[in-house]
Amino acid sequence: MKAMIVYATITGNNQTVADILNDQLTSRGVDVDEIEISQADPTDYRNYDLCLMCVYTYDEGALPEEGLDFYEDLAGVNLSGKLFCVMGSGDTFYEEFYNVAVDKFTKVFEQTGAKQGAQNLKIELEPDEQDVMKIDQIADELVKAIKAKE
Repeated sequence: MKAMIVYATITGNNQTVADILNDQLTSRGVDVDEIEISQADPTDYRNYDLCLMCVYTYDEGALPEEGLDFYEDLAGVNLSGKLFCVMGSGDTFYEEFYNVAVDKFTKVFEQTGAKQGAQNLKIELEPDEQDVMKIDQIADELVKAIKAKE
């Protein structure tokens, strides 16, 4: 089982989320590559079972500027047979724009033919103990979903 986690971060919170997910999946025997979004190519997801994102929403609903090309290119990649999950750290101060990048990336993953492998996760600012437990549950769900496909 292989997973690629792509993350975008300003504050470091999404890298922390990606690191936690990486640790949880690795402890379950998944081979994980973790890449910052500006260094990632969405076509690389074709080489993985799990296509994972940890992304922030900027200001009033904007995607990370450093990830715009990735986002646009992802829409054209065929990921049929792959599983995805999107997570994001954000600030509820932005109310209706809170973590909308998670929803935007989810829609694009659905266009690629990938299937949702676990429920998405929206985190308020930095991950707390409850968020770590949710990430642990998501890792379980993802591994079970991969095994169910085999």
